[in-house]
Amino acid sequence: MLLAIDIGNSNISVGLFSREKTLHFLASIDTDSRKTADQISIDLMNIFSLYGFDLKDVSGAIFSSVVPPINFMMEKALTRLLGKPPMIVGPGGDTGLTHNQLGADLVADGVAALEKYPAPIIVIDMGTATTISYISAKHAYEGGLMFPGVRLSLDALSDHAAQLSDISLQYPKNLIGKNTEDCMRNGIVYGTAGMLDGIIDRIRETIPDETPAIVATGSNAAVV
Repeated sequence: MLLAIDIGNSNISVGLFSREKTLHFLASIDTDSRKTADQISIDLMNIFSLYGFDLKDVSGAIFSSVVPPINFMMEKALTRLLGKPPMIVGPGGDTGLTHNQLGADLVADGVAALEKYPAPIIVIDMGTATTISYISAKHAYEGGLMFPGVRLSLDALSDHAAQLSDISLQYPKNLIGKNTEDCMRNGIVYGTAGMLDGIIDRIRETIPDETPAIVATGSNAAVV
């Protein structure tokens, strides 16, 4: 089995896959760059115990990261647990995606999208930051956009307005909010959706002869 790990700014996602590409579990822990290799090892051991799997059945591991300070400790922890170093997603790997010095998260997004959908593709990743990538029919990363993520925008609204409290991110009940919390939630979700619609339309205008697939991923994608 293959252990796949995605180190994001807010969370670390841990997935266990079979050789047949079946996902056995998907777990999430907080990202903390201060953790030692021992602490990361304990986190991973606890996850495997929670889901009833044995680390001895893992033949290899791969991880991508947008948090460089944690990379060394993650590599050390995985090497200790599995007896071999993990593969690290980054520039220079033979991924099938043509790019220059692209971040590991965008490389993973592009490769996964190309595995599932025909190019060209517009990939939207909604995590701590929201990124939009355009992958051409030649499987080349042509560029993209980046802006604050849904949760980050919502937190900023609460932090900088004295009478606005922290709220959970949920799918809005109606377009027009009936109270302060609903107005905040609706504004963030529908505002983000409207912005993405507009950006997608503008990208399409620059490639009038192509019909790109639209792929959304990330922790906030389901809500938006």
